[in-house]
Amino acid sequence: MDIAGILASYDSNNIAVAALGGHSALDSCAGARAEGLKSLVIARKDRLRAYKALLRKGDLGCIDKIMEVDAYADIVREDLQEALRSENAVLMHSRYFWVYFDFKDVEEKLRVPFFGSRELIRLEERDQKPNQYDLLQAAGIRIPKIFSSHKEIDRLTLTKAPNAVRTYERENFVAASPEEWQRIADEKIAKGAVTEAALKDAVIEEFILGAQVNFNFFYSPLHERLELLGTDTRRQTNLDGWLRLPANEQLKIPGAPLHIETGHLAVTVKESLLEKIYEAGEKFVAVCKKYHPKGMIGPFALQGAIETDGKREEAVIFDVSFRMPGSPGITATPYSQYLFGEPVSMGRRSAIEIKEAAASGRLSEILT
Repeated sequence: MDIAGILASYDSNNIAVAALGGHSALDSCAGARAEGLKSLVIARKDRLRAYKALLRKGDLGCIDKIMEVDAYADIVREDLQEALRSENAVLMHSRYFWVYFDFKDVEEKLRVPFFGSRELIRLEERDQKPNQYDLLQAAGIRIPKIFSSHKEIDRLTLTKAPNAVRTYERENFVAASPEEWQRIADEKIAKGAVTEAALKDAVIEEFILGAQVNFNFFYSPLHERLELLGTDTRRQTNLDGWLRLPANEQLKIPGAPLHIETGHLAVTVKESLLEKIYEAGEKFVAVCKKYHPKGMIGPFALQGAIETDGKREEAVIFDVSFRMPGSPGITATPYSQYLFGEPVSMGRRSAIEIKEAAASGRLSEILT
């Protein structure tokens, strides 16, 4: 992608932060407003209500403009790309770019600059080679034990397979033996929750008994600095409701709990763990440079659990986000305030980096 050529037509004094309407768009827009940048949301016509309610009106709202589309992937169309470039748009990376798009279209056809690495995003998919597990292992970061077949299961495991209906969500299930795994798998296939083909490619990993935490980092290429901006944990339906019941009541519910993302909760970790957390982040940034010329740019998250053997604690990472995390509540944790003297959201930190790069003529260093 000839980023320098695209940026040659941009007015660097009038950059617009552009986000797909969902996931982390409001975080991105609010961050842009806080730093005096324009904000633009590309929204599906069936998802306009919240964004229209937040259009700028005097001192209210955080969105300057809404671009309506029938489908998110429409922005690959040349006329819509031209409209975005005419706005001097910089796209904020989010999960939607691999949920609603073909990877190759994002990497090769979408000629609008991204804040972040558009190539690294595909590594989130576990059926890619290399994938996030390969990078974590190359960085020397502990991941759960991975089983190549359910027949090898010798401990409590978590199977991650795409849901047959909501293919961007996972149909997770827990099993402690080959026999239990097969029984649950057969039940899910029979109910249409997962396909047999998807189960063949599913990841079966050791279930980590620990406190789950997402470590939300920001890597600044302008300053060559790793920043921990906040920590959170997931809320999932209907798992959260399931866990609120006593064990005897859980046994009355047919089937198994679902793990569909619905939100996040801010959490903190004890200070003695930060040494290991920063070390993991630094190792991951270093290894990413081997997989992409520009390496990690801006937001990313290492998601895992803090496990203990009773003597010491250790972070085990089982998920990576190579882009903006969908957890705007991380400003409720103190980590960005420790660094900047005030809470700074991921959206605002991204806007700060973009604004600084534009002012110093270094946009091409942070865009792909």
